[in-house]
Amino acid sequence: MDQQEHEEQPPTSPTSSSSSYTLFLKIMSKRKTWVFLFVLVYAILLDSSWNFLKSILSWYHQNQARYQSPGWPALYASVLLGGVFGLISMAAAVAVAVPATMVTWITVVVLLAFFGKPKRTLVAEGKKITREIAGSVLKTLLTEGNVVALVCAVLGYYVLVSNNNGE
Repeated sequence: MDQQEHEEQPPTSPTSSSSSYTLFLKIMSKRKTWVFLFVLVYAILLDSSWNFLKSILSWYHQNQARYQSPGWPALYASVLLGGVFGLISMAAAVAVAVPATMVTWITVVVLLAFFGKPKRTLVAEGKKITREIAGSVLKTLLTEGNVVALVCAVLGYYVLVSNNNGE
């Protein structure tokens, strides 16, 4: 009797999970999907940074009257602004660098395979290449992010101090 109950129940279809996976792959393979995700992430980054920028400037205007010298609040605010814009520039660079890095990595590994490298050597070389590419991309990202942060902090300081002296 128990066996009959098991036979009467319809088996769960493995195609339902594979069809949803196929649908997911089909959606993610479209260029429009990636463009939408790219624009969505940047919109979220810009919105959050805009709100953070407004809160920093609000804090600056509130603390401006407390200090005799306009330099300290301007210095704090400009360092925060520089940090925010440095992080945003690094996020933007990552969005561009990841696909370029993947293409470079694939190209090098395929070229090594065409030159007749054995599979074991190819795996070892691929690991070395991955380490080298990731290291150089990380160094470049940090350098560019720090430069943007420094430029934004210096410009922000001079704008805030000159605005305060003009009032």
